[in-house]
Amino acid sequence: MANILTTLMNRQADKYGKREAYTYKTPGTDKWEPTSWNEFRDQTQSVAFALEILGCKEADHIAIFSANRPEILITDFAAYANRMVPISIYSTSTADQVAYIVNDASCRLLLVGTQAQYELAASIAHKCPTLRLIVTMDDVKLVSGDTTTIPFSSLIGLGEKATESTIDEVGRRTLASKPTDIATIIYTSGTTGEPKGAVLPHSCFNTAMEIHRTRLTQLTDADSSICFLPLSHIFEKAWTYFCFFTGMRVAINNDPHAIQQSLREVKPTCMCSVPRFWEKVYTAVQEKLSSMKGIRKWLASRALACGKKRNLHYKRLGLPVPRMLEWQYRFFDKKVFAPMRNVIGIPQGKMFPTAGAPLSATIVEFLHSCGIDIKIGYGLSETTATVTCFPNTDFAIGSVGTPMPGIEVRIGDDNEILVKGDTVMRGYYNKPDATEEAFTADGWFRTGDAGYIDDNGNLVLTERIKDLFKTSNGKYIAPQALESRLGEDKYIEQVAVIGDKRKYVTAIIIPAFEALKEYARKKHIQYQNIEDLLRNMDIRKMIQERIDKLQESFAGFERIKKFTLLPQAFTMEAGELTNTLKIKRKVIDSHYAREIEAMYA
Repeated sequence: MANILTTLMNRQADKYGKREAYTYKTPGTDKWEPTSWNEFRDQTQSVAFALEILGCKEADHIAIFSANRPEILITDFAAYANRMVPISIYSTSTADQVAYIVNDASCRLLLVGTQAQYELAASIAHKCPTLRLIVTMDDVKLVSGDTTTIPFSSLIGLGEKATESTIDEVGRRTLASKPTDIATIIYTSGTTGEPKGAVLPHSCFNTAMEIHRTRLTQLTDADSSICFLPLSHIFEKAWTYFCFFTGMRVAINNDPHAIQQSLREVKPTCMCSVPRFWEKVYTAVQEKLSSMKGIRKWLASRALACGKKRNLHYKRLGLPVPRMLEWQYRFFDKKVFAPMRNVIGIPQGKMFPTAGAPLSATIVEFLHSCGIDIKIGYGLSETTATVTCFPNTDFAIGSVGTPMPGIEVRIGDDNEILVKGDTVMRGYYNKPDATEEAFTADGWFRTGDAGYIDDNGNLVLTERIKDLFKTSNGKYIAPQALESRLGEDKYIEQVAVIGDKRKYVTAIIIPAFEALKEYARKKHIQYQNIEDLLRNMDIRKMIQERIDKLQESFAGFERIKKFTLLPQAFTMEAGELTNTLKIKRKVIDSHYAREIEAMYA
């Protein structure tokens, strides 16, 4: 059996030829430049030949340290043609993190994007004995004495001059590819300890591509996606591969902060994302709705009621929509929902896979009511992304959907979610003890997440087992549930719930500063700086009231009793967030020990 990723370039170029495969806007320009499937294949083949010319062997490892850009995908598929293993490193990683992965995986080549990434790579090269060459994607100024760095353009040029023997050798490697070959190693950022590399053979991706095609029947090669999350994240990597496998056009977004502009320019029909993106969409729409008056407010209210009835009470359940309700919905869709989707940048949006953290049921219901098909899912690096996701009909709001075809899920001790299937990793690279701990005696992968399966087969997450804590009163608290609920609020940007072995639950909150400043302006609240604003009693009272409202459905012992507002965000640079923007609780406990203790004084 030929591996899907190994043969994908040739297969799709033969099928689609001059049709656009991907588009990319070089930073600093305003124009998206399309690349055809034929051009994509030529780029990939040139790099594949160059790797062989440079002496790279089958099963060699290549590291890629860059924000999203086409060269990452070109290198991935060039490596697959050579039976090599491309390993993506988060573009925000520190020097120590990059050195750790390069050494742990014994990488021979390191591809970097920007000048800053090149300088970081150059600074750690002497610590990496297996590293032979650095390849830069941007035009960079080399550090003094560097003789082991070349530009990506040279890689392309080298491959374009390949001899017949090189071409034949790469062809032989491609034909020799086996499902048991390692495709990639995904290093989990981890909220504790050093990164672990999940080994994903080609068999994982072969299965992942097919089961997604079986489940996501509404998507075709007429669709388009935008590559927004880092390609070092298994969710985006597997999703982008699936888009290419399906024949979709992919727009590669380089700057996560520019995603709103990119969406409005590209107007994709689908896009994978994390909940925080949709939380921000929700708060922006809610703010717009709250400012409406008169007939516009009445129209929006009627539209939402109609959309909820049509999309959640009928379409969600696969039931025929009554004719009058459908007519009403089409009217409201044209007048209210379509303009809103157009502002977001998804006027023709089909479906939007979302995973990585909890997204509140309130937001999921709201988005579906507006005609935005959020497809909630659940997965891990170790499972080649998706374990479960919403089916097209009969999905349960509040769940993460049903298992993908051929994937088994069961509930183990301590309500831990266990997974078995052909998309589960082989193990952790160079870590036999961690691999043994990750599996049960009968071969089920331990996810570390707790949950249950309802009567209709939907998986419901309850907490991350390692995050679960117990107050000094013996009450268990799932902090993610509280953090997800508070994330609905337009004045709250980040939140870390505290309370392990404490008398009650507290929280450290990073406000949405611009929204808070606008509130202060409207209320004529005077302040000198952001610290002064956060100390203002009217501001604190307003935040307290909003927290109380959001917590109404929680038990008394679960509710946040005190909170601290901080004037700066949690960051990856400070070690407070993982590369996937998850909170590192131990680091936050340490960094803000004084503020935390003050809430329990």
